[in-house]
Amino acid sequence: MTAATPRLSRGTHLGYALGSIGTAAFGTVPGLLLLHYLTDELGVAAGLAGLVVFAPKAWDVLLNPWVGSRSDRTAGRWGPRRPWMLAGGLALPPLFVLVFAGPGAPPAAAATWVAVTFLLAATAYACFQVPYVAQPAEITDDPGERATLMSWRVAALAVGILLAGAGAPAVVDASGGGRGGHLAMAVFVALLLAGGMLGAVAGTRRAPTLTRVTGEGRLGATLVLAWRSRPFRVLLTGFVLQALGIGVMLAGVPYYSEQVLGDPAAGSLLFGALVGPAILVMPLWLRVSRRLGKRTGLLASSALFTVGAAALAPAGSVGSALPLVVLVGVGYAGMQMFPLAMLPDVVAADEAASGQRRAGVFTGVWTAAETLGLAVGPGLLGLLLGAAGYVSSTGEDAAQSGGAVLAVRLGFTVLPALLVLASLPVLARYRLDPVPTPTREVPA
Repeated sequence: MTAATPRLSRGTHLGYALGSIGTAAFGTVPGLLLLHYLTDELGVAAGLAGLVVFAPKAWDVLLNPWVGSRSDRTAGRWGPRRPWMLAGGLALPPLFVLVFAGPGAPPAAAATWVAVTFLLAATAYACFQVPYVAQPAEITDDPGERATLMSWRVAALAVGILLAGAGAPAVVDASGGGRGGHLAMAVFVALLLAGGMLGAVAGTRRAPTLTRVTGEGRLGATLVLAWRSRPFRVLLTGFVLQALGIGVMLAGVPYYSEQVLGDPAAGSLLFGALVGPAILVMPLWLRVSRRLGKRTGLLASSALFTVGAAALAPAGSVGSALPLVVLVGVGYAGMQMFPLAMLPDVVAADEAASGQRRAGVFTGVWTAAETLGLAVGPGLLGLLLGAAGYVSSTGEDAAQSGGAVLAVRLGFTVLPALLVLASLPVLARYRLDPVPTPTREVPA
């Protein structure tokens, strides 16, 4: 007789989800605050600040696939992924604090410090993120179980983004602002990073490793094979376009609340409205996934985000902007969940067809592209603000021209809407036949 692969325990669901607290914190706070910190606290020109935020993340394009390939070939009693996750979880928190612990002047020295320490932090993050994203393809063979696992992860991701995205600006304000306030914020975020990442290492210690083969071949050749997977290529392209849109919007929050809404403190409120709905609507998106399919759910959530972001363009007060940001947040929740649930299906389909373990390479390429997209987003905003004549400062309020304020408005609303809209025809071409859940022979 045959027995289906056993379902994951609730403890494994929770343990795996904890890692998203860490990925949420590092994925959110630099995109939300680092560009603003450089331009409005360290006096770095907007264009250069955008480059500083972008360049260290661009390094991940080379690093992440390498980490994925190496973790594919890691063997030991801890499995292929957890040793790398532990290394990243231990190194990243202190490195993140160092990003905000450098000199305040002159601007060139301050920018160099941030660039170097952020590069080191991004390296540590890759060591955790790549194997972490690879785990679902290895610990369960059931596509439905993966969707459940991803719903837990995205719910934790929403909590992490809410804690980090709303909490980090609040800590800056509560600590008096300026460089001292940002350093206190970095300590707060470092605690979130450590708790989430090390919690995932401990929480997945009993998760099975169902992968039956070992990875083979050189990294370059394996990358080419991964790119030849049409479902992966289509999903990745659409996801990167969406990451660009999200990156621009996140980086625009403090500028939008200050320059358009006239209330710097509204940033935390807007961020809560963007992320908070994910906690409530995740069961709804999971139901859509099971009834209509993940692709349909991703297209629907992306369309909702596009409509909400575009409708924000004329808003001029917190009261008029807030309901639309909530609508954007409902779509954003689905845009986070569905790709993360679809990626393990693509990896499993490749393994079933090839007999090779390339989960780390797939997720290395994926996380590199995601990280690059989220980094390019603030870079695009920095270039847009620089072209519009945005005036940088070292803590004091600087008067902005009408063109600069318009650039802030468009950067927070229209530009993200257009980028996510561009992803829809790409994602509409995604096709992947479900991989049957394997069975294992057991004695009758």
